[in-house]
Amino acid sequence: MSYPGPALRSHAPEDFDIDTDDDAYSVASLPPFSPPPSVGASSHTSYDVSMRSGSPAPSVWSMTSSIRAQAFKQEFGRGINNYSEVYRLPADDEELERLEKQHAMFKELMGNYPPPMYEVMADDVPGETKACLDLGCGAGSWIIDCAQDFPHSQTVAVDLVPMQSLSMPPNCRSEVDDINLGLEHFYGDFNVVHAQLIASGIKDYPGLIDHISRVIRPGGLIIMIEWDFHVWDHNYKQVKLGTHEIGPPWWARWLAFAQIAVRNSGGSADAAEKLHSWISNHPAFEDVVSEDFWIPASHWARGDEFQMRLGATMRDDILAFLNSGRPLLLGSGVPEPIVNEIQHNAAMELKGALQPQYIRLQRVYARKKQH
Repeated sequence: MSYPGPALRSHAPEDFDIDTDDDAYSVASLPPFSPPPSVGASSHTSYDVSMRSGSPAPSVWSMTSSIRAQAFKQEFGRGINNYSEVYRLPADDEELERLEKQHAMFKELMGNYPPPMYEVMADDVPGETKACLDLGCGAGSWIIDCAQDFPHSQTVAVDLVPMQSLSMPPNCRSEVDDINLGLEHFYGDFNVVHAQLIASGIKDYPGLIDHISRVIRPGGLIIMIEWDFHVWDHNYKQVKLGTHEIGPPWWARWLAFAQIAVRNSGGSADAAEKLHSWISNHPAFEDVVSEDFWIPASHWARGDEFQMRLGATMRDDILAFLNSGRPLLLGSGVPEPIVNEIQHNAAMELKGALQPQYIRLQRVYARKKQH
């Protein structure tokens, strides 16, 4: 059904009254990553930013009530990080539980590490302790696996809130940081840098990749995983919808609103579509590999046991994500009745497996050149 644009505009930025396929709209100019220091500068830069943990000193946090109060604020019934105005998804217990289940699904789908990981993290260089950095670690599942699988290494988890694992290995530490501030304090410190599904909170994604290129030691590995905020049909064709009307397919419609909301808050909603070219065109990287993983959005792929099971897991993840995305949409000015309508109908669509839809996950990894 059509939705009258002026009424929506009265509550939301004007970008919600246009089709997401129209590139004519603009996002307010945002400051890029801070420029890297000149060659020969210290690899550890001091910052006068209260929320940044001191690095490289250990910074394991216990989640006391005072730390929780400092790290979180309540918006629309969910715990949102208290430091970044770009990343608008929750970081509360409900969201961390979703991310832990999501990690298990991704691990089964594509393995925990790309093949070069084992060579890069091997304990084979005298005098060098291998090190791995996880940017936007979420629940910390991936970096804890890394710490356990490579016990000779040092691992660091970075996020906008303290990692809340009760079983953090001794070779893993948690740091609280907004990576939009820059990564100069990590330059030359890590053999592997991993980031997964962080695009909605990143102002300048190519700038982030450039910083990562300076964080990674020669021969090291970058691993970036993103999804493209689109729904794809059973023929792997993108379902193109806008926000100028309210109607089915509902999950695809919800994503159209979410994509605009991410862009309005300053995030990089299109990062997955450009990730391969950004890394391939960066002079520091070689041996670039790009992989697409197609995940059924629900259990519609009848007759294929693995796809049915994968789809059921993805459906549950999306249903939880619909709740997680409420602060993003409501905070961007979408009226609550509209959010409620789209969310309810999207949930019914997914539970009934009424649409043969895919989510595309992209993993890009590459080695840093030796020289």
